[in-house]
Amino acid sequence: MDQKILSAVDHTLLTQTAAWAEVKQICDDAVEYRTASVCIPPSYVKRAKEYVGDRMKVCTVIGFPNGYQTAEVKVFETEDAVRNGADEIDMVISIGALKDGDYETVKSEIQAVKGACKGRILKVIIETCLLTEDEKITMCRIVSESGADFIKTSTGFSKAGATFGDIALFKAHVDAGVKIKAAGGIGSEADAEKFLALGADRLGTSRIVKLAKQEHVESDSY
Repeated sequence: MDQKILSAVDHTLLTQTAAWAEVKQICDDAVEYRTASVCIPPSYVKRAKEYVGDRMKVCTVIGFPNGYQTAEVKVFETEDAVRNGADEIDMVISIGALKDGDYETVKSEIQAVKGACKGRILKVIIETCLLTEDEKITMCRIVSESGADFIKTSTGFSKAGATFGDIALFKAHVDAGVKIKAAGGIGSEADAEKFLALGADRLGTSRIVKLAKQEHVESDSY
């Protein structure tokens, strides 16, 4: 596995059944394979950060996976995550507000969460599979204006994940300073390479490290 790919991976475990033994394992794997971060449930952030220390960035999710919490709740979640040691925050937008055309609410919520990040990286999940093309383009503009660091395709918990078309669209419409995260359904090294070639800076996936581990085992068996 190309280290360039692994270095772009937010090694992810967000299943409802995730237990500490599994979180600890993905932390170990992330350190070994030098991924960008581990992305884990908020309830494990404190324990994970104490475990990995400065060896790995810890990312967590806010307003996850539906995004319909109030802005005040998302801010509280973010403040709690930061207190517990989170290095990066991935928040879900209020999709209903976007559908209502209430763009100021969407933007002000992102800005409020960004403020609560206290300088930490903020990635904004817009759940592309639920949006029209125009809504995706609108979110590129809103995220660009909000001061967030990344626009992110998906939670991985809705109807579909990242597509090559969505990454190309993001690249065409976000401001130069906004980075792009593809997440959901990235299942092969070839997919990962193409997402990066199209303009993704991060990949949210659990499978790429698993493939790297499998390659390692197979190479050791020869």
